Amino acid sequence: MSEVKVNKISPRSGTALTVGDSGDTVTVAGNDVRSDAYKASDGGNLLSQSGTTITLGASGDTINIASGATLVGGGIDWQSSIVTAATHTAAAGEGYWIDTSSNACTITLPGSPSVGDQIIFVDYARNWGTNAITLNLNSLNFQGNSSPAPVYDTTGETVHIVYSGATKGWIPINDGAVALETPQNIQMLIVGGGGGGAMGTNTAYSEAGGGGGAGGYRESTQAIVSGNVITVVVGAGGGGTGSATTPGDPGVASSISGPGYTTISSAGGGGGGAGRGSPNGGIAGGSGGSGGGGGGGNPAGGGAGSGNTPSTTPAQGTDGESKTGGFGASAGGGGGAGEAGGTDGPNHGGDGTSSSITGSAVTRAGGGGGVNAGPGGDGGGGTGGGYFSGNGGAGTANTGGGGGGGGTSGSSGQGGTGVVILSLLTSSYTGTTSGSPTVTTSGANTIIQFNGNGTYTS
Repeated sequence: MSEVKVNKISPRSGTALTVGDSGDTVTVAGNDVRSDAYKASDGGNLLSQSGTTITLGASGDTINIASGATLVGGGIDWQSSIVTAATHTAAAGEGYWIDTSSNACTITLPGSPSVGDQIIFVDYARNWGTNAITLNLNSLNFQGNSSPAPVYDTTGETVHIVYSGATKGWIPINDGAVALETPQNIQMLIVGGGGGGAMGTNTAYSEAGGGGGAGGYRESTQAIVSGNVITVVVGAGGGGTGSATTPGDPGVASSISGPGYTTISSAGGGGGGAGRGSPNGGIAGGSGGSGGGGGGGNPAGGGAGSGNTPSTTPAQGTDGESKTGGFGASAGGGGGAGEAGGTDGPNHGGDGTSSSITGSAVTRAGGGGGVNAGPGGDGGGGTGGGYFSGNGGAGTANTGGGGGGGGTSGSSGQGGTGVVILSLLTSSYTGTTSGSPTVTTSGANTIIQFNGNGTYTS
């Protein structure tokens, strides 16, 4: 094997310097100031003399690598394995992917670096903002100081350091955060608890209970904030009431909230208006996500409960049905997420809204039907009872459907509990939940359905 040792290679004036021929491999060391190997077609090595530096070309020269030749090394050697441990020892000339999803990480820098040695660390999973990395300086300086140990705690950060010598030690040439250019989203459906239906209070025909309004229905799409906890509250349905002066019990709001996420709250549905005879007449349905239906009464019926209370854009629900009253008057249907009470006919609960967040179309948040036997709205609304002993049907659980109104001697229906559903790409799903949600998959997505309170760590 032949070997040539020189201090400098220069081309002829005005010419280009070509290293290697087609098919050759040219190797330049990445961890040393010296270039230590040149493999030409004859198998020989081009080595510098001990302690010297090989310079290829002079100022203004052009150095070409022959077509088909391969240049090996000369840059950062990126490691194929992901660093997830709590400690790691770094080597000069290497790049590291640091994943702190589960824990912080302390990285020990080399003990005897050479001037020009470089190391790069990257926030692999964008979690340094939650679990930081700390650099153990191994008794050397960093920007001229031996303490404190540098801490990097910015999400998406990349740290590129170079060793400058004993005086200043390691110096960062880049330590900035990189914006997330490909954010992943999470879809959310939040439905409040349905309002309870109301009752009539004695045996007169004119006293019939209105249907409860559906729970508020809201959807949201938000960017995933890695490592943060989404807190889920699922609202209960409102109970019925036998009072002659108050509507059925309102439903309870459902919500999602968490650091970095916009809080979304869907109101509970308004209770149905109670039936009442002369001389006062029926009372109005309660307000809420959707409004309750007015109670039947003589000489006058109750007014409609207002939907979309509190106000949101887009609206989370509709109004209940108002009743004019009179002897033998029926009661109004509760509003649904998609249409007002009474839209499909007298005493009918309003229909809810359909969503395919679970992978198939499902309608939720239908209003409860009013007396006399008004059907509940599509999406879980309970059916209204008959005039006398007819019982109102309950709203369907985990749809936010309103309860059906009750007849004079019958019971009114309770509103259905609400629901919160999250959907995200399975590749982004962490598997960390509390509260025992139902977890399924549909296509590329994982669906997390909360029928009760719980959390999801994104």
